[in-house]
Amino acid sequence: MKLTQLAFAALLSVSSLLGPTPSVAAQPTQRIVLAGGCFWGMQAVFERLNGVVNTTVGYAGGSAATANYEAVSSDGTRHAEVVAIDYNPHVISTTQLLHVFFLVAHDPTQVRHEGPDYGPQYRSEIFYTTAAQQHIAQAVIAAMSRAHTFSAPISTKIAHLTAFYRAEAYHQHYADKHPDDGYIVYNDDPKIKALQATFPGLIRKH
Repeated sequence: MKLTQLAFAALLSVSSLLGPTPSVAAQPTQRIVLAGGCFWGMQAVFERLNGVVNTTVGYAGGSAATANYEAVSSDGTRHAEVVAIDYNPHVISTTQLLHVFFLVAHDPTQVRHEGPDYGPQYRSEIFYTTAAQQHIAQAVIAAMSRAHTFSAPISTKIAHLTAFYRAEAYHQHYADKHPDDGYIVYNDDPKIKALQATFPGLIRKH
């Protein structure tokens, strides 16, 4: 993934204008489900954001009536590895979440793989739960495409979330539980450093 410097600066400028508003007690949360490679790293990024109240890794987007790691890994269900993000839109906006998704959490130009992981389960896809999320996702992709934010076309698909299957317990918060795992050190730690450098104002302070 390669961002043009001018396009990247422009996106950050827009993002800064869309800063989070003060939290309001008992605000309802929304859920958006994102696929962008191995769900370990995706969860490690989004769970650090202010306004994200819960993250759960799992599977979505397949044709089978259920999903588990073995079946998804064998490409038997057509599901993607995903992270379900429950967030307070009055603290962090859908646009901001998607900026993190595109600019930090994964490379949206890769097709049917992400980094060292190959297969359709590692595809880039946004699963929306509201019409507003759908329109925002379409607008963000269109804006980045017009700005030539990346040196290759964006491959990310957009689809309505029809079902989400929670992944096995050992996958939940894997990066935080196993920080010395070689896969985490090589593939996911750089994402956290990029988040800290690119969106420091969105990171939870505690």
